[in-house]
Amino acid sequence: MDLKNRVEFLKDEINKSNYKYYVEENPYLSDIEYDRLFAELKAIEEEHPELRTPDSPTQRVGSMSEKFFPHTHKYRLYSLDNTYNAEELTIWYEKICKEYEQELELVCELKIDGLAIALTYEDGLFTLGVTRGDGVTGEDITTNLKTVKAIPLKLFEPKTLEVRGEIYMPKSSFEKLNEEAKLSGDKVFANPRNAASGSLRQHDSTITAKRDLSMFTYTGIFENDEDKQIKTHYDGMMKLKELGFKVNPNIRLVKNVQEAIEYCKEWETKRFDLDYATDGVVIKINDVAVQKNLGYTARAPKWATAFKFPPEEVSTKLLDIELNVGKTGVVTPVAVLEPVQLGGSVVSRASLHNFDEIARLDIRIGDKVLVKKAAEIIPKVVKVMNTKIHKTLPEYVPPKTCPACGGELVEREGDVGLYCNNPNCAKLMCAKIEYWVSKEAMDIETVGPSVIQQLYEKNFISNPADLYSLTVEDFLKLDSVKEKSATNFYTSIQNSKSRPFNRLLTALGIRHVGKETADLLAGEFESLDAMKEASLEQLSNIEGIGGIIAQSIYDYFRDENNLTMIEELKLAGVNPTSKAKPKSDKLSGKTFVLTGTLQNMTRDEASALIKSHGGKTASSVSKKTSYVLAGENAGSKLDKAQDLGVIILTENDFLEMIKQ
Repeated sequence: MDLKNRVEFLKDEINKSNYKYYVEENPYLSDIEYDRLFAELKAIEEEHPELRTPDSPTQRVGSMSEKFFPHTHKYRLYSLDNTYNAEELTIWYEKICKEYEQELELVCELKIDGLAIALTYEDGLFTLGVTRGDGVTGEDITTNLKTVKAIPLKLFEPKTLEVRGEIYMPKSSFEKLNEEAKLSGDKVFANPRNAASGSLRQHDSTITAKRDLSMFTYTGIFENDEDKQIKTHYDGMMKLKELGFKVNPNIRLVKNVQEAIEYCKEWETKRFDLDYATDGVVIKINDVAVQKNLGYTARAPKWATAFKFPPEEVSTKLLDIELNVGKTGVVTPVAVLEPVQLGGSVVSRASLHNFDEIARLDIRIGDKVLVKKAAEIIPKVVKVMNTKIHKTLPEYVPPKTCPACGGELVEREGDVGLYCNNPNCAKLMCAKIEYWVSKEAMDIETVGPSVIQQLYEKNFISNPADLYSLTVEDFLKLDSVKEKSATNFYTSIQNSKSRPFNRLLTALGIRHVGKETADLLAGEFESLDAMKEASLEQLSNIEGIGGIIAQSIYDYFRDENNLTMIEELKLAGVNPTSKAKPKSDKLSGKTFVLTGTLQNMTRDEASALIKSHGGKTASSVSKKTSYVLAGENAGSKLDKAQDLGVIILTENDFLEMIKQ
């Protein structure tokens, strides 16, 4: 066998092994055999680079990419309308059946909680991978997607087509990733979806390659004439499976809506046994001709809908109420629970919001409580179960002193919280520094809570400004920190000096000033010095900033400790002044409030998009609010917008507004 044929043999064997292992979950080669073949192929390609082809398994190892470039989709990726119960699903189905005067077959597929992507294949070779983006334009992340072993680099037949799929991270891989992050002091991901998203957006795809991502295919758009004759969605999915794509094994063809409802009920509980997250079922009309005839609305296909599983609620015992001190000094109660399965993971802690909420619900240590988790939000205690033991338990008494330093706790006007009044409280200062390095503030990823705790205890730092005077040698004096980690800590801190002004304002942790308010202030002032000189009246007149927030900002710049730290930051080179110029002014004069979970972007991304077109965002709804952008599980902000008559936009309404 000549060298070229040997390379083709090795590629075929390795690709076949990848398909068997990652798609069929049926290993074909032993690890030793696989590694031997891979090493041989890599050695040949290194010696004879002319034999290296795009479909070679060695191309999955990854490389560096400076940035991701936008790419306009050939075929738009639509969203899905939602149904939340059997009645709504039946209404959707019967409306379509009435038009065709017959019952129509349906295909039920688990709705994977991941990230939608579009893959292009030309003559059987994977040539392009693009994120969903806004459905019209996404980002080219081909290099990163090549590292996902469930995505075939070469199909079993030389077909030209576009495939849609959902990238996800298995729960087991997610737990392993977070365990490793904890051990190394790195940040942990909130859920598998966030972990998958973060992994796909790495500019170094060798990192993506290590993250154990996978993909389920959910549709294909065929270019070959023979494949265009496929008459049903189910047959199309089976064809994709034949070509080498990973199709969810739980896909089911059903005769009518009643069978679809039974499928949804079945998976409402069975889903927690899966090694991937699913938050519902996608139901599609099976007949392709009917699909084409029904067409699309402005945002979604008429021939498909998503059935969303209801938020899960479970009861468990409240073992204790733990007290945490935050960056503003607020003391927050957290429920310590008897561990219980909830939303596919073990939950042992839940939010209690504040001490007024504890009193309102009459929560007592030892109670049996109902815990709820919806839309990936932190679990929260929603009620006390009616048990005989409840009245025998002592009522909960809020603390009078700080759990960390023993200092006096005080109430603040217009606030339901209790605050530590000791500016030298170690827990308070560590919380301020942890917030300073967080992603939404100065984004110093490598410096985690354990590192900050050590730095504080060794008196290397007493406030955020001290971070910038640290040396590599200082970090080497910490427990278990080696040269590479120490250098990374130092470099990350120094790099954060170039963060924009709005990030710095967020990081300062001024009471009532979160990210959205910081963005508003950065649009009005060019520097900290300009803010320091602002009068209370000037601050109050800024749209989106009321009297309470204005007073808090004004007071912050009158505190000697704060002014000293600001001067230290300036001396260290942390004094951004530039103001971002908007791409356009199409949203000029418009104020948006965001609420709920958006499908295609984070709220931070939506906020950035608004500002890039001259608009503003605010954290609360008022008569001055122009629009409320509402995603799934929108809360009280949506109710207030309806009461005030504020225009409410869906995510697609908003994207259409931007495009226009």
